[in-house]
Amino acid sequence: MPMQRPPVENWLQLPALRLLVGIGEHGSLSAAARNAGMAQSNATRSLKTLERRLGYPLVTRSTRGSTLTREGALTAEWAREVLDAVERLEAGAAALADAGQVKLAVGASMTIAEHLLPGWIGEFRARMPSVETKLRVLNSAQVLDAVLAEEVTLGFVETPEIPAQLQSVTVWTDRMAVVCGTGHPWASRTRPLGLDELAGTGLLEREEGSGTRAFLNQLVGSHRADPLMELNSNAAICQGVVTGLGPAVLSVLAVEGAVRSGRLVEVPVQRQPLERQFKAVWSPANSSSEALREFLDIAVGGRPRG
Repeated sequence: MPMQRPPVENWLQLPALRLLVGIGEHGSLSAAARNAGMAQSNATRSLKTLERRLGYPLVTRSTRGSTLTREGALTAEWAREVLDAVERLEAGAAALADAGQVKLAVGASMTIAEHLLPGWIGEFRARMPSVETKLRVLNSAQVLDAVLAEEVTLGFVETPEIPAQLQSVTVWTDRMAVVCGTGHPWASRTRPLGLDELAGTGLLEREEGSGTRAFLNQLVGSHRADPLMELNSNAAICQGVVTGLGPAVLSVLAVEGAVRSGRLVEVPVQRQPLERQFKAVWSPANSSSEALREFLDIAVGGRPRG
């Protein structure tokens, strides 16, 4: 009978992951330890503990330095994703907290707030550390209302319907995906799904006012099958699809992890690619704000090219 391992969250330490990633980048345990701010003896002990917990060797040691094993290189790639997610969590949580006087209030729809805003906020704070940011997470319609009411200085939305009195710029081209659970009939189909069939099928959907809902209305029309269920978060919809409640149309940003792990299946669609534009919106009265212009520069600079 195989030995049961304790859950990884019970023992995993982030400094060990930083050390592992550092060995891959620097080719040396001592250099990785210095970069992580660890004494080499502690680094060696930490690495050995990580190898013992995982159950396989991570590093090949020689007189020329330390190199990652094949398993170690793969684990380091996973570790980078974990560390990146922690950085996004740190930046996003700090922006949600009200830390004194807010200098730049940012509103964002759910998909953008989950996957893009934390990285932008982190870079913005590195560029302008004296400017405090405050993040409000709303659906796209609510973000537009907040910008119009001057409750936020800068908004990020998924909807194509921008009020004429606001200025806007595209910051991201997002691909949408039709996804289903592994037990759904669509999971094994080889023929692309037609838009008529999609329109006639009940889906798990975001609430009215969300950019994802607006995209779906634009794609197949508002006169379509009623939603199987309306939920106000992408994560909740993903979980519902995984458990077999029905298919959904969501941003690739929200489903790529579940598709990659095999928990969701992306269904081919006749009209590919399914794309939409994420936009930054602001009032012309705020156009002269240095902080707004700097944040826009970061967001636009992160837009996929081509």
